[in-house]
Amino acid sequence: MISGIILINKRKGYSSNSVVGKVKRLLKLEKVGHLGTLDVLAEGLLPITIGKGTKLFEYFLNKDKTYKTTFKFGCTTTTLDLEGDITECNNVIVTMETLKRKLPPFIGKYNQMPPIYSAKKINGKKAYEFARAGQDVQLKPKEIEIYSIKILREVDINEFELEVSCSSGTYIRSLCRDVATALNTYGIMTSIQRTRCGIFRLEDAETLEDLENGYIHLIPLKDVFDYPEINLKEQDKIKLLNGVHTICEIENGLYKLFCDKDFLGVGQVNDKVLSFYLRLV
Repeated sequence: MISGIILINKRKGYSSNSVVGKVKRLLKLEKVGHLGTLDVLAEGLLPITIGKGTKLFEYFLNKDKTYKTTFKFGCTTTTLDLEGDITECNNVIVTMETLKRKLPPFIGKYNQMPPIYSAKKINGKKAYEFARAGQDVQLKPKEIEIYSIKILREVDINEFELEVSCSSGTYIRSLCRDVATALNTYGIMTSIQRTRCGIFRLEDAETLEDLENGYIHLIPLKDVFDYPEINLKEQDKIKLLNGVHTICEIENGLYKLFCDKDFLGVGQVNDKVLSFYLRLV
């Protein structure tokens, strides 16, 4: 079975699941997934997992992300982006200098309220399902972390392109709303492109058209992890696969596990005891 990761540069207008389906059909594969949903209106990096790579979802769930995005100030909508209906406007003009002064307080951790039009789960249902049905949406703020915000350029009056590096779970639309509030105005996110997801970067991604033309760069699963290696004997491999811990006289930490040339996954050594941290076989 083929296993690994393909980095796709997703276009606007495609859902993440439709990209998964396209890859599955093009490569005639059964087991395909992705590492982190991108909205239909979003574009950029979408890591696609194949075969045993689908087991990496939980491992990558909390990895940091970087986005290139555009904020437009002066109005807001029901969805905090271009999809929704306009709800509030004012005549405040935001300058480059004012925006620069208001961004530093957002660096670090803060409790962010998700958009009501989001995939956030409420009693097993997505928040946007309640919102679209006209029902009251009761969400709770979540602690997220912004590592950096850079203003890349002023696109137009009241519209700026920024680069945001943040923790997993951050809503860039909500960040736009919160920055706008600090500026005594309203705001919407008019574009978003994911440029980094954990160790993966957009410049290494290919398009669906590349796949259609036969160009496929499959990242082996062993290359995803930057840990030292442990080469196991066959009997130790069998023990681990059967849930039996083995003694390992090395420092505590995470290690890539091999037996001969077969990559088994990631092991964890704790007080000289080796066990699976992430099993891929």
